[in-house]
Amino acid sequence: MRKAAGVVAAVLLGVALAVAGLPAGVYTGLACALLDAGCPATGEPAGRLPQVTRLTAAEVALGGAYVALGDSYSSGEGVYRRGEAPLDGGADRCHRAGGSYVPLVAGAHAFGGETGFWACSGATTGNLLRGQHGQQPQIERVGAGTSLVTLSIGGNDAGFAPVLTECIVKFPWSSACVDQDAEVRRRIGELRGSMRAVLAEIRTRAPEARVVLLGYPRPFPASPPGRVDNLGVADQRWLNSMTERLNGVVREVADEFDRAIVAFGGPGSVEYVDAYEAFDGHEVGRPRPYLNGVIVDMEELTVDPRSFHPTADGYRRFAELINAQITTGPGRPLNNFHLSTP
Repeated sequence: MRKAAGVVAAVLLGVALAVAGLPAGVYTGLACALLDAGCPATGEPAGRLPQVTRLTAAEVALGGAYVALGDSYSSGEGVYRRGEAPLDGGADRCHRAGGSYVPLVAGAHAFGGETGFWACSGATTGNLLRGQHGQQPQIERVGAGTSLVTLSIGGNDAGFAPVLTECIVKFPWSSACVDQDAEVRRRIGELRGSMRAVLAEIRTRAPEARVVLLGYPRPFPASPPGRVDNLGVADQRWLNSMTERLNGVVREVADEFDRAIVAFGGPGSVEYVDAYEAFDGHEVGRPRPYLNGVIVDMEELTVDPRSFHPTADGYRRFAELINAQITTGPGRPLNNFHLSTP
């Protein structure tokens, strides 16, 4: 009641003073005396506002756990040895090898969380989401604490393994290799939808993470000097062109996702690392190749899975590309911030 009476008195007195034309400063004094409001502050402020700092690309990537997903180009198929214990307790058929780029990247940085190496040889986009060889789906390894995801994916969706087999086992004069063109183009075109599904699920599980997609290298020289592994010049050029087409689809989807993140001001990123010319001068058939050519098991008369996968030098080159991307980032500011109290 006393407070209400004070308010009424202040209003009535304020009207009277206004009519009398007294200086405005008088009102402040009255409000302070009668309402205990508008009084000048005394002493030091009680505290300061929190400080907001935008994180750098490297700080975002290294702030939490590193999760490596993908297919044989990430698992390390090209350097896996039969009988070698697969890393991270996966199925033997996943062929995760210590010579892959993943352990090299993990060892080059101080991540705030653990490294999860779950790439699996033969994986498709569907396998990432639904599982493979009876194992837990790779996508389920991604969580809120994940700050960096790397993966290579799409080659098995396009059917590159059977395509290469068809190219190699054909008669030397046959056009069976390039005759697969229409079917391979169709499968690559269908990859867009499944790639979007994979990226959407990763973003849902780790909305603040950087997602880095690694493209595939050109397998043969841009201008092949001659036949290699029963592949003629036309065959090699066609396989190069299909690799480039596949990379183009992966890049388009990655760029599409990152533009959406920017448009909504979201944290994290989706980034594409172009590896198409990364093995330039070291393609199949060169003196020091970064990709294995055809490796035949003479005892069982079968083609070794390491065929047409990166060598140890190839995986080291991949690690260089990923490490550089971790530092440079997507080429735009990231909307990841650190809040600190003074």
